[in-house]
Amino acid sequence: MISFGGALKAHPGLQIADDLREQIRRGTLAPGNPLPSTTQLATTYEASLSVVKLAVGVLRNEGLVIGQHGKGVFVRDDAAPALPPAAEELAEMRAMLWDLSQRLERVESRLAERE
Repeated sequence: MISFGGALKAHPGLQIADDLREQIRRGTLAPGNPLPSTTQLATTYEASLSVVKLAVGVLRNEGLVIGQHGKGVFVRDDAAPALPPAAEELAEMRAMLWDLSQRLERVESRLAERE
């Protein structure tokens, strides 16, 4: 991850997606196996359900998992073992965007206090 003058932290949902992606790569979450429920993931990662849903959505968009209505979310049988380089760059850009949005919020808040 790229940092500018300090540690750059990604949105919690992206951090969870990164961890789950790594588990899929290592085979800890094997093809065809279900992901833990959103409630279990929220407990494991100490995150809200909406943050966990965002993380699972990222994995869906990447084609690593697929949802089966009423059954859960499963690791795709044909899940790519690794992301293409462009996807890694996209993850870094998302993290930078998150960091910049947080900085902008702080600046806007300080400006509003001065008015």
